[in-house]
Amino acid sequence: MQTGHWLKELGFSDKLVIISDPTVKSLYGDALRQSLISEGFNANVLEVPEGEEQKSLQTASRLYNELSDFYAERTTPILALGGGVIGDLSGFVAATYLRGMPLVQMPTTLLAQVDSSIGGKVAVNHGHLKNKIGAFYQPSLVVSDIAALRSLSIGELSNGLAEAIKSAVVWDREFFAYLEENLEKIKLKEAGFIPAPTDKALEEVVFRSAKIKAEIVEKDERDSGLRNILNYGHTIGHAIETVSGFEVGHGEAIAIGMLAAARISNRMGIVDKGELMRLKSVVERTGLPIRMPGLKVEKIIQTIRHDKKILQGKTRFVLPRAIGDVFITDEVSPSLIESVLVDLNEET
Repeated sequence: MQTGHWLKELGFSDKLVIISDPTVKSLYGDALRQSLISEGFNANVLEVPEGEEQKSLQTASRLYNELSDFYAERTTPILALGGGVIGDLSGFVAATYLRGMPLVQMPTTLLAQVDSSIGGKVAVNHGHLKNKIGAFYQPSLVVSDIAALRSLSIGELSNGLAEAIKSAVVWDREFFAYLEENLEKIKLKEAGFIPAPTDKALEEVVFRSAKIKAEIVEKDERDSGLRNILNYGHTIGHAIETVSGFEVGHGEAIAIGMLAAARISNRMGIVDKGELMRLKSVVERTGLPIRMPGLKVEKIIQTIRHDKKILQGKTRFVLPRAIGDVFITDEVSPSLIESVLVDLNEET
């Protein structure tokens, strides 16, 4: 492992804290800790149970107490070892404890490697509202190792590919074509697991997705304009997650949200049917849902009204003109949203 070497290059040399969940800790956390100890670090591991419900102020408060017990200082780096929940929660704790501690993102899921570990958005949920309390807080270092992806289930890999598809739709038509051509190399369906994903293809997906997000964030770090396009599929997607009680995975919800937004655009006479069908085909081939999971449409619409991206009372949508070209609008009528969601709910 080179993490200790990279940390020393950044000027860290004393104590550090690893935050992880039990599964990831058993797979990678103990080995990482021993590696860092051998490099001379005083490494402490804080464990957080698995689940979206852990992204809360209550869990953050417990971590604050454990950091205090460890005598963590403002210069003590926090290493977020895990998926999106661990990354968001650890980042929020790093941003707020002692008014800011160094953050190192070490994503172990495809979803986190292609999206949530990059860009500096950290948050916890509040009540049933996702990412409602948070900050913009950039990590000092992001360490993505695709070897960690070999332990993922088919469902976890699909969840990550949803965000890769999103990146391609909003920014890079050639990357979308790459996904179309290489899905079978990335995602091998045998006996419900991934026996030997092609490293080159996975590496390309992680690299290109990270590059896209970094380019967009560099132009608009604090989400005041261009960066909003990264919310493609998220307005409806986050509402689906919330209404389902987070039983629907993030990638699954975003997939439905992307298809819904593309349908809205098509019905507004903007994106053509051919582009919509290309998107639907890739989503379906990835193993992601192409219809709603039987949720009440009125509850989804009600939840959308609480979306943190609402501006002056109007819901903003990211809609595709074509694959690789999207725009932001607040001119989507509630009746159109409802109609599209009803259709997605009824399709078989």
